[in-house]
Amino acid sequence: MKLLFIRHGEPDYAHDTLTEKGWREAGFLAERIAPLDVKQYYVSPLGRAQDTARPTLERAGRTAVTLDWLREFTGKVRKPNLPDADTIAWDWLPQDWTADERFFSDTAWTQNEIMAAGTAPADYAAVIRRFDELLAGHGYRREGRLYRAERPNNDTLVFFCHFALECVLLSRLLNVSPMVLWHGLCAAPSSVTTVATEERRPGIASFRMLQFGDISHLYAHGEPPSFMARFCERYGNPGERAD
Repeated sequence: MKLLFIRHGEPDYAHDTLTEKGWREAGFLAERIAPLDVKQYYVSPLGRAQDTARPTLERAGRTAVTLDWLREFTGKVRKPNLPDADTIAWDWLPQDWTADERFFSDTAWTQNEIMAAGTAPADYAAVIRRFDELLAGHGYRREGRLYRAERPNNDTLVFFCHFALECVLLSRLLNVSPMVLWHGLCAAPSSVTTVATEERRPGIASFRMLQFGDISHLYAHGEPPSFMARFCERYGNPGERAD
């Protein structure tokens, strides 16, 4: 089975839709995804993900199942550099989160005192529970760190979602801390990440990433990738954010 995780196109966050560039990205994405033999499309309820999916679904003559838990991951914490406000759990200064070795563990990252005091651990548990239920419905039931292939298949599932949420799902599949993925990876708007099962012995499956953040559909049309989700390559670079 293959899972395709697609980040929404360049967002207009103020209106929860896409920018003009984001709509172009969604159109180019549709040319790539619509011809695929897809078993089921899933989409976040947020407008920017729904709008990204729309050109693909229209071109393929398909509909998608909207899943509330595919919305952007919104777990909150009170970080050291922002002690007076609850903020998103997945954006820390590198010098803060890397100082705690627990953040590098897929089982201990929630034990950090700041993380444990916020909503992120419970929100994470809720998302992966629903994700595990979905995978079980498609024939792969979680057992420990692997999956029991109860109904092994070559189906393709497509998820139109969000960067932080995508990292949550990948952390479950790959058995790594989401903190490492949130801070070590960057999925550009409209990018495609592909993960596939490997069943090297009958009935025992694991997941392996084949591509992360692929934007070849943009390059094919001469469309540059959006800078959104990135931070400044050099401190002080004009037009690039530090926070």
